[in-house]
Amino acid sequence: MLEISKHAMVTLTYDLRIDDEQGEVIEQATDDKPLQFLYGAGTMLPKFESHLAGLKQGAPFKIRLSKNDAYGDVNNDAIVDLPKNVFLVDGKFDDELISVGNTVPMMSSNGQRLNGLVLEINHENIKMDFNHPLAGEDLFFAGKVLEVREASDEELAQILSGGGCGCGSGGCGDDGCGDHHHDHNHGCGCGS
Repeated sequence: MLEISKHAMVTLTYDLRIDDEQGEVIEQATDDKPLQFLYGAGTMLPKFESHLAGLKQGAPFKIRLSKNDAYGDVNNDAIVDLPKNVFLVDGKFDDELISVGNTVPMMSSNGQRLNGLVLEINHENIKMDFNHPLAGEDLFFAGKVLEVREASDEELAQILSGGGCGCGSGGCGDDGCGDHHHDHNHGCGCGS
């Protein structure tokens, strides 16, 4: 039976909680929608991956990551005021999309995709928070390894070339990543 090691395709379920085993469940990868990723491709939090090394199919796991091993502290420099005109589309402001509490997909000046949380709106500016939603939080994962198998040459080529669902490719979601059961933003570190 294969064990988790570099370039193995890993499929697992988990409950992700804030802080510890008693913390609030904020995300789940279930039997119906498991997390699948290429181990060692750099798409997952490094400490999350290192705790999985050597596990085999059927193995349960519990992983506690401090904020420093997860998404770090809240970076105040990532909370910015942007001019309201940046959000105009055909001269109009979409106040349904751009409303307090909504997360808005955006692009930096160098083409990097970012998600920003709308914190505040006034006449001239929109205050946005571009920190990862879990910045400043300790994380606790409890789950089970569903499958460990060798990655196909096609999977290796696609993922390692950046064309897969890797978080370094700009994020998950509406770009087809759902096809790979990889829509778990917190576990994979998309957008970070």
